[in-house]
Amino acid sequence: MQKSPVSIEHRCVSPSISAVIFDYGQVLARSATREDFGRMAQMFNVSFEVFYTLWEASRDTYDRGDLTAEEYWLKLAAQANTPIDRSKIEILRNVEVEIWAHVDPDMLGWVSQLRAAGVKTGLLSNMPGDLVTHLRANCEWLENFDFKTFSSEVGLIKPDPAIYEYILHGLGVAASEALFVDDREINIQAARALGIHAIQFRSVAQLRHDLEVLDFPILPVGVKTSSAVSGAASPAERPEQEIKFQL
Repeated sequence: MQKSPVSIEHRCVSPSISAVIFDYGQVLARSATREDFGRMAQMFNVSFEVFYTLWEASRDTYDRGDLTAEEYWLKLAAQANTPIDRSKIEILRNVEVEIWAHVDPDMLGWVSQLRAAGVKTGLLSNMPGDLVTHLRANCEWLENFDFKTFSSEVGLIKPDPAIYEYILHGLGVAASEALFVDDREINIQAARALGIHAIQFRSVAQLRHDLEVLDFPILPVGVKTSSAVSGAASPAERPEQEIKFQL
């Protein structure tokens, strides 16, 4: 007997789901690459590995809104033992927005399908203020979300249970009525601990397969599940990231 995929819960739950909550980075948006991060590492005169370690260790306070952009980049520069001026800080701020601004049309299409079918949609992201400002000013697709929760605006970050409760309240649904899609295991586990149904995202094809296992009737269009099961290449498959960049 084939085992159920580890990325989903092992039961059919679709009749109770009235809202789908999305992460942003590496779910709605394509992942930043090692080369993208390398551009920033060069500005600190450190290797990618050193920069990534500093980046990963320092994101929580920035994403939660505890630090301004200038404070954050100056702190990172001090940890890298590399002085930077305001002109470099502006470049870094712009680069960070740029590398996370490439959204996945297949995923945005599914959001539109859900809305058209009467399913509530939520956006829940650990996201710094610069990127939030950019998205709000430039991305009309944000209007397809009934409720948006950005960590830097509410002073909370995943996997804090309070941020999940915040978006559930905003959507007006109980935990058992929501499905959460995120790429990070720690965030998925936190959602499930609250009773939220959850799928850990790896690709659109894998998502569609896991939705079918749940008997969820509204599936991303134009994607077949054979690649998710057999491992065959698919246009909707994203290459596995060597490192899971946080956002």
